[in-house]
Amino acid sequence: MGCCSGRCTLIFLCTIQLIVALERQVFDFLGYQWVPILANFFHIIIVILGLFGTIQYRPRYIVVYAVWTALWVAWNVFIICFYLDVGGLTKESDLLTFNISAHHSWWSEHGPGCVRREVPQPGVRTADSQSYVSVMGCLMDYQYIEVLHSGIQILMALLGFVYACYVVSAITEEEDSFDFIGGFDPFPLYHVNEKPSHLLLKPMVHKST
Repeated sequence: MGCCSGRCTLIFLCTIQLIVALERQVFDFLGYQWVPILANFFHIIIVILGLFGTIQYRPRYIVVYAVWTALWVAWNVFIICFYLDVGGLTKESDLLTFNISAHHSWWSEHGPGCVRREVPQPGVRTADSQSYVSVMGCLMDYQYIEVLHSGIQILMALLGFVYACYVVSAITEEEDSFDFIGGFDPFPLYHVNEKPSHLLLKPMVHKST
């Protein structure tokens, strides 16, 4: 019963992780955040692998998922430090776009309550002239939205790690106990008591008087 409840909980956690990861992937695509896009892609693949291993009783797949959750926690801690300008990191850098573009988080211009205005640069207006984008009225700064996303990912990853370890331990104990009682013995015990067939065919000798 304990293994069943643990498996059901882990399946539920993996499903929620997939939904949250897909939601995050969409907004990272909109913001052209290439490094998080790659990280989210690998995360989705490993979560699917862990979900398959949990459903099919494959402890090796669950172990891979558990190891990845530890790495995923470290990645999201880095994202939090990046957006909070901790340890020499700065959210104004182009690190998350491989330094090939100046795009930033999609939430920086489309957060809740944000009003986006384009202010043309002074001087001659041409078709190629760029405008300065002004964002006002945001109910929450975009960096805190990104930090909130990473915080949720960390919480779910920690829960997934705990339940993955529990399910692997429970499945291993069940397999060991099944082997101990002879569940995989190709020669059951009742064959030991069977008599050889040649004893049944022994001829009867009658003595004459």
